[in-house]
Amino acid sequence: MVVELISVGTELLLGNIVNTNAQFLAEKCASLGLSMYHQVTVGDNRERLAEDINTALQRADIIILTGGLGPTEDDITKEVCAEVMGFKLVEDPHTRERIETYFKDGIYPVITENNWKQALIPEGCKVLDNHNGTAPGLILEKAGKAAILLPGPFNELKPLFLDAVSPYLQELQPEVIRSQMIKICGHGESQVADQIKDLIAAQTNPTIAPYAKTAEVHLRVTARAADDETAKSLIKPVVKEIKNRFGDDIYTTKEEETLEMAVVRLLKKYELTVTTAESCTGGLIAGRLVNVSGASEVFREGFVTYSNKAKRKILDVSKGTLKKYGAVSEQTAKEMATGGVFATDADVCIAVTGIAGPSTEGDKPVGLVYIACYMKDKVKVEEYHFKGNRDKIREQAVVKSLDLLRRSILTNYRG
Repeated sequence: MVVELISVGTELLLGNIVNTNAQFLAEKCASLGLSMYHQVTVGDNRERLAEDINTALQRADIIILTGGLGPTEDDITKEVCAEVMGFKLVEDPHTRERIETYFKDGIYPVITENNWKQALIPEGCKVLDNHNGTAPGLILEKAGKAAILLPGPFNELKPLFLDAVSPYLQELQPEVIRSQMIKICGHGESQVADQIKDLIAAQTNPTIAPYAKTAEVHLRVTARAADDETAKSLIKPVVKEIKNRFGDDIYTTKEEETLEMAVVRLLKKYELTVTTAESCTGGLIAGRLVNVSGASEVFREGFVTYSNKAKRKILDVSKGTLKKYGAVSEQTAKEMATGGVFATDADVCIAVTGIAGPSTEGDKPVGLVYIACYMKDKVKVEEYHFKGNRDKIREQAVVKSLDLLRRSILTNYRG
């Protein structure tokens, strides 16, 4: 079954916002076993949008349109799609009631006349209740084709897709599609591909699809079968073989679990507390950890010691160490990690110091980063030479720091 994505909004063409919707929908459609050959971005223009909808309906079974469902005049997706597919717009009492309730219970109690535009729907279509906004999702079906209309804001689109659209798409599939995600740290995309090239060469069903992330590689193993149990049985041996090859470099096989979530899970499991001591990353590691629900149980404190003075005062890094080896050194990273533990009485401290650029520091190059982890009265320090701009270097340093923390816990506490 072929699906096509149309992203609507002049702000996308101008680069005012990043199209996170397209990335999310493409990945989810792939996991459902749908083929996507085209993605289109079009501005708020009736003629061009109508042309793109007509073209998409000719070459795809399903089209997903995002954006343009708001109350203003330039929100035209619903109107144009209904016109192209031959639907009349009628007011939906259920949606009107939901809009009234949304405003009554919200921070903006006044309903303006243009809000009622969102209560108009193509006659006979499926209405998907949007619990995070006023624009409902819509499914228009005609002549074996379907158009799925979703609101543009990602915090509305994502739950609506997961709760309503994904089950709808699954029902259209003649086969069951099941996927298993494997997330790996410590290897680049080419290294991972090389280690599983025999599996990829021999694949038929299930298939293995690699996705490169910053300092991570994700593998999606997908199987098609007549039923869910058969699909699971096809996936299981492939996942087992990949686990055998990568071992502890795999931090999760759960779709929604991030690296920081995996770290917090381990900290909770072994009843450990953690402190962060950051220089070049400026609090990004702490930020990733506290984004995880329940992190307050394990996160003790976060220090941003950007200056040498802060390193001495807060983390007790010796003046002699800074003078002899510099702020960016194995010795300084080690003392930062040690100082973080003793300053907060935490079980663990992860520390990072480096040169994110664009300027070098003496004879030390941009991208040089030292990451240290204090655990059980021992400090492990790793040296990295990251490539890329300032943001890329800092992002890589954060991922490697979290991964060092994760691997250190496994080494020291796993039975």
